Amino acid sequence: MPPRSQSSQPAQAPQPSPQPSLTERRKTETRLDIARTAASLFATDGLRATRAEDIARAAGVAPRTFYRYFATKEEAVAPLFTAGAQQWAEAVRQAPDGLPVPDALRHAVARTLAPGDAGAAESLEWVRSLLRMSEQSPALRAVWADTCHASEQTLLAVLVERAGGGGPSLELSLAAAVASAAVRVAVEAWAAGDASPDGPEGPAALAARGLEALRAFPWP
Repeated sequence: MPPRSQSSQPAQAPQPSPQPSLTERRKTETRLDIARTAASLFATDGLRATRAEDIARAAGVAPRTFYRYFATKEEAVAPLFTAGAQQWAEAVRQAPDGLPVPDALRHAVARTLAPGDAGAAESLEWVRSLLRMSEQSPALRAVWADTCHASEQTLLAVLVERAGGGGPSLELSLAAAVASAAVRVAVEAWAAGDASPDGPEGPAALAARGLEALRAFPWP
C-alpha cells in the first residue's frame, strides 16, 4: 500500500535537501577528521588512556577547537555514527516514488548498509569497533543512544515528506520507531560478531531480515 497523504492536498514528490554552504561543509569535514582520529586513538591506545587533548593534537587542531565541536572525548565519535544514519534517511527520501514504506526502507538499507566500496567498509568497521567499546563505557553508549534517537526523528521527517506532508501521525511515528529499532538491532548484532559486512550475516542482510519480519505491521 503506497504512503497515504496526511492532508487534503495532493501528495508531492520528496524535495531534495538544500545543499550546505562551503563553511558548513568545512565544519562537517573538520568534525569527521576529529571523529576518525578519536576512533583510531581509542582503538590503538584505549578509550580510558586517550584524552581529548590527545585527540586534538593528533587531529592537528587546538584543544579549544576540539571543545568547540565536542563536549567530551566520547562525543567526538558521534559523527561516525551520525553519518551512516543520515545516509540511510536520505536513501529513504530518494527511494522511487510510489514505493510502499517497507520497500522504501529495504531499498535504503541495501544502498547504505552494504559496503559498496572500501570507504564504506572501513566506516562499518569503525562502527563495529566503537560499539564493542561501548559495552564498557556508559558515556559511549549514551552517544550511540542519542544518535539512534536523532536518526529516528530524521526518518520520521522523511516519512512525513513521502506521505505528502501535514505533520507526523501516530502511525508514521510508530513506523519510524519500529524501523529504526530494527536497523539498530541489526547493526548491534552484526557488531557483536565477526561476520563480514557484505555477507549473509552483515548489517544490510540482518536489517533486511528485521524489516521483513515487520511486514505485517500496519504501515501507513
